Amino acid sequence: MAGYVRKTAASPAQVLQEAESLLPDRLGLNRTKVSAHSATYSGAEGTVALQAHPHSLYTEVVAQTDQLRTSRMDYEIQLFLNRLPYEPGDRGGRGSGDPGRGSGDPN
Repeated sequence: MAGYVRKTAASPAQVLQEAESLLPDRLGLNRTKVSAHSATYSGAEGTVALQAHPHSLYTEVVAQTDQLRTSRMDYEIQLFLNRLPYEPGDRGGRGSGDPGRGSGDPN
């Protein structure tokens, strides 16, 4: 089981909306539980539970998976978290040192 934490300028609703737009398609997961600040997705790749709670100007996002850190699911969850904007005005996505940055690839 692996856990990840990310601070983002996105609201909890935006975080959960982004998860819903990405996780089902990228990992074949179905949302099995949802609330105003959390969602759980399950499928053949495993299960991930997301929590998004506001703290002042930021949202803390916690992702818990039932897979090893080396699994495909965990790789995709890390990519998902990196897509979230860190500061207001950020577009999220890969950092400046990551391969593919500046190649026109918005992911």
